[in-house]
Amino acid sequence: MSQPPSTLPSSQSSLTQAVLELKRQRHAVILAHNYQLPEIYDVADFIGDSLELSRQAAQTTADIIVFCGVHFMAETAKILSPNKTVLLPDLAAGCSLADSITAEQLRQWKTEHPQAVVVMYVNTTAEVKALSDYCCTSSNAAKIVQSIPEDQEILFGPDMFLGAYVQRLTKRRNMHIWPGECHVHAGFRAEHLAKMQAKHPQAEFILHPECGCVSQCLYMMDQKQIKTAKVLSTSAMIKEVANSPADEFIIGTEVGIIERMKREVPGKKYYPLKETAVCEYMKKITLPKVYDSLRLNQFAIEVPEQVRSQAKRAIDRMVSIG
Repeated sequence: MSQPPSTLPSSQSSLTQAVLELKRQRHAVILAHNYQLPEIYDVADFIGDSLELSRQAAQTTADIIVFCGVHFMAETAKILSPNKTVLLPDLAAGCSLADSITAEQLRQWKTEHPQAVVVMYVNTTAEVKALSDYCCTSSNAAKIVQSIPEDQEILFGPDMFLGAYVQRLTKRRNMHIWPGECHVHAGFRAEHLAKMQAKHPQAEFILHPECGCVSQCLYMMDQKQIKTAKVLSTSAMIKEVANSPADEFIIGTEVGIIERMKREVPGKKYYPLKETAVCEYMKKITLPKVYDSLRLNQFAIEVPEQVRSQAKRAIDRMVSIG
């Protein structure tokens, strides 16, 4: 059956109001990742990173969750809230990191290390989560690894840069790391650090642990080549710019987060480490698509119950460790 044609309000302000009214009428909640467009911020009930959004999805009393993020995030919301309708405004909003490991690849990896505990980044499909012992996010990956007995072999994936950073923090020698990456974060290089250090010598560096330049950054700190740098999750970045005495920051992650920083801490200056660090998947979510998703109950996410129940075990462990 064909869908009724969209009748979009004529201006962005009226479209924003129409989305807010639809949200009220349908008893819906809109969850938005930090990398979303500013227009999505204007209608969101909560903005955060993967772990924060997972908690909101589990706790909400709304009937409908409109997830303004990427596919694996909406899947996670459905895993945690199976009786709620979870809508993703554009099914093409995927994730290069989640695509870097399949369930079949993980099964094969597990056969090569049958006694290992599997810790998978939340940036994975529901099927991969179902084969995992723990999920993690960038904000709690080290804590989760530290909670596992030191003599226990670990399979960590799929992000190799986050894995290397966690291994450095925890000093785990029995940790195997899957060679996956986020195409946006993998594009950061040491030359970007050097260029921005020269341009803004007083600025504090803040880097996401998925960045391909984290190891070089830590080395440059050891060699006193850069003054200060912190490796933080996106939620921790927001707290850092609010609490740090610094007035200028060089931000090493997807550039969308700078909009949130400007809104929450407007008196400071923010420079992207790389101006072209844009996730085209995140930017597929637009206000007209959110409007149509709510209006038409469009693009509902489903997860088979067997997969959902197994994946939930790993997610629950992630959320409980914090």
